[in-house]
Amino acid sequence: MSSYGSNTGVDKKEENGNGEAPQPPSPTQIGGGVVPRPVPGDQRKVALVTGITGQDGSYLTEFLLGKGYEVHGLIRRSSNFNTARLEHLYVDPHNAAKARMKLHYADLSDASSLRRWVDALLPDEVYNLAAQSHVAVSFEIPDYTADVVGTGALRLLEAVRCAPKPIRYYQAGSSEMFGSTPPPQSESSPFHPRSPYAAAKVAAHWYTVNYREAYGLFACNGILFNHESPRRGENFVTRKITRALGRIRLGLQTKVYLGNLSAARDWGFAGDYVEAMWMMLQQDEPGDYVVATEESHTVEEFLQAAFGHVGLDWKDHVVIDPKYFRPAEVDSLKGDSTKARKALGWKPKVGFQDLVKMMVDHDLEIAKREKVLVDAGYIDAQQQP
Repeated sequence: MSSYGSNTGVDKKEENGNGEAPQPPSPTQIGGGVVPRPVPGDQRKVALVTGITGQDGSYLTEFLLGKGYEVHGLIRRSSNFNTARLEHLYVDPHNAAKARMKLHYADLSDASSLRRWVDALLPDEVYNLAAQSHVAVSFEIPDYTADVVGTGALRLLEAVRCAPKPIRYYQAGSSEMFGSTPPPQSESSPFHPRSPYAAAKVAAHWYTVNYREAYGLFACNGILFNHESPRRGENFVTRKITRALGRIRLGLQTKVYLGNLSAARDWGFAGDYVEAMWMMLQQDEPGDYVVATEESHTVEEFLQAAFGHVGLDWKDHVVIDPKYFRPAEVDSLKGDSTKARKALGWKPKVGFQDLVKMMVDHDLEIAKREKVLVDAGYIDAQQQP
């Protein structure tokens, strides 16, 4: 993670050293930049979202903008823009009348940046979606994962606790926290994490519970089971499969290398799950909720559905590579979301088969564009096996 030379608002096309244009009534000076305080009498809710550039962050931002919110996202400094999932939502912040999503530099490893933006923006709701969220990677960088996922949540909770107004807080949990606990897993199931990522998420979960009980914060844990979409990162198994399948279908690739095909997961659509996050913060009392489809499918079943959708046999193209097996495997996850369905009135809209088809169709279109570049000699088709 980089340290940042500016704490002002982020202009998508260039960094503006003077921050965002002032808005009435009077701006607050933060780190040399101008950050507007909410206008008195403005009924628009303000949300602060960490991890806004991720899959869930982009869907949540769409949802909140649709609800009339002003959305502020905290992003890490990078030499390259990492905001591709937000491109369709971006409006230049100089267009103050239309720019209801604004981005700011901060980091969960930097408590001062979190405190600064919470105090400056005074959001009504904070959604902590940021994490080093790849399970396999967490075995390779465990210290960093623990710091950002676990202690990072603690830093943000402390910023919310010290704010001069009550703020509702959402903590993104994970079904990985259950680990080797037999399915179905509900809010009362014991945690048995099997990776540094999962252990860090357990810590974040209990920090959230502790701040709720000790300080009376309206703080909720959403224990979300696996949720996928065309915006899923390409190094996650579902998207790795559908991206490879698109290339295979068009002759740009022949093989895809995978690990444990018998691992079973409760897969839902990320767009459905962000609505549950919002619902949790609209309740009269805070609580913790499992969000899941209550169906479980193996990686092999995902392969069958995906390859079958385009008339191919996955066995002709999948190669098992031992390097993709984890040091400690999680065999089966299947959520019991009874509480969320009854208390929130939430239920998934997209089923497993439709989710797989959605991802495959999307990645076929990407592969078609890639093929144009390959045929024109702009990229090398031999980059893939």
